[in-house]
Amino acid sequence: MYTFVVGVDTDADRARRQAETITELPLAAESVSVVLLHAFQENSAGGTVEQVKPVREARERLQDAGFDVQAEGYGGDPATAILNVADSHDADQIVVAGRKRSPTGKALFGSTTQEVVLGTDRPVLVCDG
Repeated sequence: MYTFVVGVDTDADRARRQAETITELPLAAESVSVVLLHAFQENSAGGTVEQVKPVREARERLQDAGFDVQAEGYGGDPATAILNVADSHDADQIVVAGRKRSPTGKALFGSTTQEVVLGTDRPVLVCDG
């Protein structure tokens, strides 16, 4: 079984693009497992990953394409969450969505995508943001 860990934020368009990218890969869906991960940086209301609309939409697209999908919520820093969940599932690949920012913006504010790419030895697929 080939396992993807997909970091999903609150942007539905990015989540849709991530799901579409996976469904377009030349893989047999029945041999692929997808873990959709949403990192809650603040969750004082006690929300669950099932309440995050982009996660639900990505899961629906992937399940409709025949993939085995599960969703997980994680508290804290998104990059750390993605790396930890990838390790716990022994993921074959991590999927993140890039954001369109200037080079200066990336240098000043950092980037979850950059932290994930630099923080793992696993392949990372960066979808168009």
